Order: sequence, then structure tokens, then C-alpha cells
Amino acid sequence: MENNNYQGALQQPIGSGFNAASTASEVIKGIDLTGKIAIVTGGHTGIGLETTKILSAAGATVIVPARDLNKAIKNLQNIANVEIESMDLMDPESVDAFSELFIASKRPLHLLINNAGIMWVPLRRNNLGHESQLATNYLGQFQLTARLWPSLKKANGARVLNVSSYGHQMAPFNFEDPNFLYRDYETLQGYGQSKTASNLFALELDNRGKDFKVRAYSLHPGSVLGTDLGREEPIELFKQLGTHDTTGAIKPEVAAKLKTIPQGAATTIWCATSSLLDHIGGVYCEDANIAELDLGQIEHRFDEPLTIRGVQPYSLDEINAKRLWDLSEQMTGVVFQVL
Repeated sequence: MENNNYQGALQQPIGSGFNAASTASEVIKGIDLTGKIAIVTGGHTGIGLETTKILSAAGATVIVPARDLNKAIKNLQNIANVEIESMDLMDPESVDAFSELFIASKRPLHLLINNAGIMWVPLRRNNLGHESQLATNYLGQFQLTARLWPSLKKANGARVLNVSSYGHQMAPFNFEDPNFLYRDYETLQGYGQSKTASNLFALELDNRGKDFKVRAYSLHPGSVLGTDLGREEPIELFKQLGTHDTTGAIKPEVAAKLKTIPQGAATTIWCATSSLLDHIGGVYCEDANIAELDLGQIEHRFDEPLTIRGVQPYSLDEINAKRLWDLSEQMTGVVFQVL
């Protein structure tokens, strides 16, 4: 068997026993996480909140770094084994401060779930000048993972999960102008390249980290109803995609086909816990399985959510992955040496 997923060498579904309708509770059935430590960014809302609940119920201690502490405290108040800390992925100093706090606890880190993200927002930049979707969805997770690397190694068997999206199909990574300094800003392009970057990062991290018993995965939760991810999305985009009517309301026939939040969290939980992945890493997953490589054979329709699947070869490319790693170190100022 191939020992890495460069060019999608391992990118084919396996017999997981689950499908698009499976829930996180079904996926984790019979699995005991007592003594395990997990960090879930964005673990206080939407799919992240469900992820936190499921991991906690299975016995894990879950640390939730959040930008909005009041919201996190409110949403997590009745969940056991949860610790809440402050962190803003848009702010590199905040990422460092959270990481230093966790490292100082001298605990191993068994699961790092890079779940937090933003989608289809207006042009904004962080204090380093990086476009906000790239900064939040990718550069922040690169920096966080790099800073937490000693704790991941200490676990003697850890997994890093990047919650990506089918949206990676909207754009490859633009190495010439990732921050839209020389081209017009298009929010779909910004979102797409940030998720492509997340896939490439998981691919390369797995190849570099597996000798230290750290495996990495990227995943698409599916088209999910009821998250607040789209709170700033222009309604015109949804109309163009055919999912919403002229009044801006989601079409009932489309809503009926979307995943519930428990179904949306299933792939995260599967990637975090499945023994089928003990010797497979760097893959992009969906529907609680390894996704199919999209070579043009999949007809995608946004009004048919089950067709929103597959992974683009450009987000599993070895040259792109290594080039992005180097660029990420330059953009963040964080040298991530996997030693």
C-alpha cells in the first residue's frame, strides 16, 4: 500500500459501514475516549458544538478555544469535561497565547480538530494583512497546529482534523496572489482557496508527522442545515446556486435533502476515532468515509446536496502541498519543523 496520499494515491472509499445519513452518535458507538484530550476550535456552535458533545459523552476532555467567550459559556454550560479558553484565529498573538497556555499544562493532545471557519464574507484583513477567510480557515490552523506540535507528539498516537469543505472545488490555491492584492476580491474564490489550502496542509502534515504517530485528515461535513456559518453570505449567491427562491428563502425541497447537524458532525467523529484509519492518513473524507477523487465523473448540482461531493486532485498535489507549507511559514512567521 502507498504510504502517503500524494496525487490521491489512497483516495478511494473503504468499507466504513456508514453513509451520508449516519449521525455522529452512530459513528462513535462503542468507542471509549476516557483519558483522551481534544481541542475543538469553534466547538461551541453548529457542527463544532455537536462534536464537543459527542467527544465529551465518550469520556474525552474537550478544550474549546473561542473568540466569543460569553457565547461559548452559554452553549457549553451543561456539557461535562469541557474547558473554555480565549482564542481568535484572526489574531496570531491570540493563537500563540492559547497554545502557550495548553503547552504549559504539560498534557498530551490526542485530537486537534480545526473546525472553526468563516464563509463568503466581505473583504477583510487581519493585522498582518492576510485576507480573513485565508487567515481564519487556514493560516490560523497552520499556526495553531505548529505551536501545539510538542503536545501532539506527546500523545504517542494523535490525529489532526481539518474541517474543510466541498467549497475547495471553487478555487485552487493562488500562489501568486493569495491575499487579493492584485486581483479583484471574489468571496467564493477566497473561500475556495482557503479550503484547498486546508486539504493540502493535512496531506503534507500527515506525510511529515506519521513517523511521530501523528496522522492528519481533511473532511467535508456535507451540506448541513442549521449552522450559523452562512450568517454573512450574500443571498444572491444562493439564488445563483439554485438553492433559494427569489425571496431569498431556501427551497423546501432543497432543505429536506440537507444534513442535520448530528449528521454533519459524523465525518469529523469518524476521522477522529475510526480504527480503519489507523494506518491511512492524508486523505480527504466525507459521509463518514474516504471521499472519491473527482476526475470529472461527478455531476454536481447545488440543489441536489448528495451530488456535492468528491475531492479535486489539485488539493492533493505533492508539489502544491510542499510549496504551500513553505509559503505558510513565510506568511505566518512560524517555522513548523516536524522534529
